[in-house]
Amino acid sequence: MFREINFRKLNHNLTLAKQKGAEALLTFGGPYSNHLSATAAAGKIMGFKTVGYVRGEEERSENPTLKFCRAQGMELFPISRTEYRQKHTSQYLEELREKWGSFYHLPEGGTNALAIKGCSEILTEEDKEFDVICSSVGTGGTLAGIIESTNVNQKVLGFAALKHLGLHEEIKKYTQRDNWELNHDFTHGGYAKISKQLIDFINTFNKNFKIPLDPVYTGKMLFGIFELIKNKQWKWGNNILVIHTGGLQGIAGMNQKLIKKGWPEITQ
Repeated sequence: MFREINFRKLNHNLTLAKQKGAEALLTFGGPYSNHLSATAAAGKIMGFKTVGYVRGEEERSENPTLKFCRAQGMELFPISRTEYRQKHTSQYLEELREKWGSFYHLPEGGTNALAIKGCSEILTEEDKEFDVICSSVGTGGTLAGIIESTNVNQKVLGFAALKHLGLHEEIKKYTQRDNWELNHDFTHGGYAKISKQLIDFINTFNKNFKIPLDPVYTGKMLFGIFELIKNKQWKWGNNILVIHTGGLQGIAGMNQKLIKKGWPEITQ
């Protein structure tokens, strides 16, 4: 069973921002960040000014994700990776407040306690029938919320989309439950990294099931699930719920990279 989700991770943060009378949302992300695009779109819908600080020195002028953010009215500011690593410090945030005045701060990836609350609303009563719930994992907020809303007899399996050895501890900050585990075997080299094998899987999956997958998150997760089953390593039950966390907007930007490398494109 597949279910696509939308702005749940942002929902309660946006509500609080409105209650506090904030006029602007400020957040951080990489040049292909789903979180940046979601914040830009949600901000436009709810009447917020949006500001995004973008990590790294990558080419941005032709990036469809950042073009979308700008089209939603988000002001974008590229910063060095060194500066980006300061994004969580009180001193850096205070400097930003001196520049921008009052704003509502959303952390990278949108993960905080209110995001966990929003993601805990993804599952429904009908989902109690499933043995295992699978989700891709970036900063861990979505997975933590899912964990919090499962039954004790259910298992949650997260598929890491990037190399992050501290990810397990990050998730433990938001949940005390132990009915979950992480799989780090299908990152395909790291965040936003891809292989020809993954491209072929995504395109074949879309052709067979008419469900497009993004290459950064959900595509890697489904690839991992199919590999584990094919190699008879699946041990989490037969009734599986897979959470599609979106990210399809990133395909256009990924295809630009693939064209430059002379690789096959991802179909939509």
